[in-house]
Amino acid sequence: MANLGPGFDSFGLALDLCNEVTVDTGAAPEVSWEGEGADELPTDGADMITGSIRTVARLAGRGGEPLDLPPFALRGLNRIPLERGLGSSSAASVAGVALGYRLLGLGDPDPHTLFSVAAELEGHPDNAAPAVFGGFTIVMPDGFVRRLDPHPKLRPVVLIPDGVRLSTTEARAALPAEVPMQAAASNAAHAALAVVALTQDPSLLREALVDRIHEPYRLPLVPLVREIFDALVAEGVPVCLSGSGPSLLAFDVPGRDVPEPPDGWRVIRPQIRPAGLEIVDA
Repeated sequence: MANLGPGFDSFGLALDLCNEVTVDTGAAPEVSWEGEGADELPTDGADMITGSIRTVARLAGRGGEPLDLPPFALRGLNRIPLERGLGSSSAASVAGVALGYRLLGLGDPDPHTLFSVAAELEGHPDNAAPAVFGGFTIVMPDGFVRRLDPHPKLRPVVLIPDGVRLSTTEARAALPAEVPMQAAASNAAHAALAVVALTQDPSLLREALVDRIHEPYRLPLVPLVREIFDALVAEGVPVCLSGSGPSLLAFDVPGRDVPEPPDGWRVIRPQIRPAGLEIVDA
């Protein structure tokens, strides 16, 4: 997941909420899904994973002709909810790029190549970085990535509103083209503090996770989410939008666990994931 409050378009955190993708070159070609979004994802090859595989074949080709892919069956088990600000598209892009290399006999791409291609395809480097590198990641505008070890006592809590979605396109359209100087200065200070909070001193999370350049414009798009967000802030709970929303990312801290939301919310307490993508040969 990305942003983490003041780290707009730069911070990412890998949670142990992972999709599984199986590619079988010995089976009849097909695409099938289980889990989150199974009844709405395309099965005709128009999905992000298959598209990323084909893009790798095109990029690896010569003279404008893509390399030939072997026939394969693709089966996905999705644990990341769709359009909830949890990075499902980036996870799919990263998986597709890695699988494309394998299917074409190109071996495994180095992590920075994997990140670069997946981020270019999906358009959100801040989400692609934790999916590739794991841990806590910072992406610079030029694509430079630095991975840091999250503090071992971080206790993330993901709050997902039932029946509420917010596409990245809609959330991005709500943002102003420019922000006030005071808001930019505030975010710079809080982002610096957030790095310390996430890696060294989680007691600073409540003070650190303050944003003034994207959350004030996105939360009004989802009034139900804003209500819970405001209530958590009032109770002193560290909380931010997860990605562009509508899900929230909060943290249990010593002496103050995240309270249970009202009916209509799903709560997940995942572990931090130190590693990103993993490929296992069957």
